[in-house]
Amino acid sequence: MTISEKKLRICKKGHKYYKSSDCLVCPTCELERKPENEFLSLLSAPARRALENNEITSLLKLSKFSEKEILKFHGMGPASLPKLRAALEEKGLSFRN
Repeated sequence: MTISEKKLRICKKGHKYYKSSDCLVCPTCELERKPENEFLSLLSAPARRALENNEITSLLKLSKFSEKEILKFHGMGPASLPKLRAALEEKGLSFRN
């Protein structure tokens, strides 16, 4: 299989999807898991999982980290930082210096 070929996969819930990478994340399941509100809903799926995998599910927990630390998480990119900063500021919080 070449890199550009997409392979049919079926997740545990029976959703069918095509992926060319080894990533096993089902796009349909990921959409179903996405929060409707709260700060995590502002993020892409990889960025959201990066925070969840590090047990950061509240703005208070997020405020205990520096931006540099957050960017080290696998799946987190610089495009997410302005969204996170704004969500923190809205609640009177900020990243740790």
